[in-house]
Amino acid sequence: MAYVISDDCIACGACAAECPCEAISEGDGKYVIDADACAGCGSCASVCPVGAPQEA
Repeated sequence: MAYVISDDCIACGACAAECPCEAISEGDGKYVIDADACAGCGSCASVCPVGAPQEA
């Protein structure tokens, strides 16, 4: 299941650096996940300091 990034995102970029699928990019004020590219591995969620990436 793909992940999404909630409005809790502080745009630190930790999730993007950790994503093995390169599915995360900087959006308007927060990072966003391309659901088609996301493998649902949870790597992003494990490094996020505020828990913004969540299962969709």
